[in-house]
Amino acid sequence: MKISIITVVFNRHDTIGMALSSLRAQTHAQIEHIVIDGGSLDGTLEVLESQADPGMVVVSEPDDGIYDALNKGLRRTTGDVVGILHSDDVLASPSVLSTIAKAFEDPTVDAVYGDLHYVAREDISRVFRHWRSGEFSPSRLRFGWMPPHPALFLRRRIIERHGGYDPAFRIAGDYDAILRYFSSEGFRAVYIPEVLVKMRVGGESNSSLSRVLRKSQEDYRALRRNSVGGLSALMCKNLRKIGQFF
Repeated sequence: MKISIITVVFNRHDTIGMALSSLRAQTHAQIEHIVIDGGSLDGTLEVLESQADPGMVVVSEPDDGIYDALNKGLRRTTGDVVGILHSDDVLASPSVLSTIAKAFEDPTVDAVYGDLHYVAREDISRVFRHWRSGEFSPSRLRFGWMPPHPALFLRRRIIERHGGYDPAFRIAGDYDAILRYFSSEGFRAVYIPEVLVKMRVGGESNSSLSRVLRKSQEDYRALRRNSVGGLSALMCKNLRKIGQFF
């Protein structure tokens, strides 16, 4: 089973090397890595060149934001399964993709997801927040449930059937896509109860009060657009985060 991993990067020379190393350490053999660089000028491309391998495709050109870049990556994937590895993130262990591939051996499975650790930027062994996903059921979407996007792997056929990311969203395009996929009829997802990804804190969605407010507005728009819920679902989504700090 070929697994396609998309990495979107812009000026991350200090972290991209660790992301690449965590991917190269995987025990799963068939990996396609699509790297979409937004035209970095800080040495990121040099890091990519120094760690290139036959399974890596690098595209470097300007884009119109992260979701435009992710869509560029999706169009280049050829694997049976697609996942995202952000340039600030690392796969939690060398067996992550082997575990994912095993779960996808069942042809009726559309998605596989797990848990995520938010970690310190300078020390990824320091955990700030544990996102424990839990089992999926369609009703949970109305109570703000979602899997962590970096720890989610999808059959490519699902993306082809329901579309990629809507670039009209600037922050919540991943939430919109997840609601679209997970609320589709007959959708089947498998939960792996272990940490699959370590994600450095300091993401764009929480970088300022204005970004937090915009994210809430976009989350609400995604909920309404996908006929999943409204203000109560948005409130539950935000309240769910509190328990992840303890």
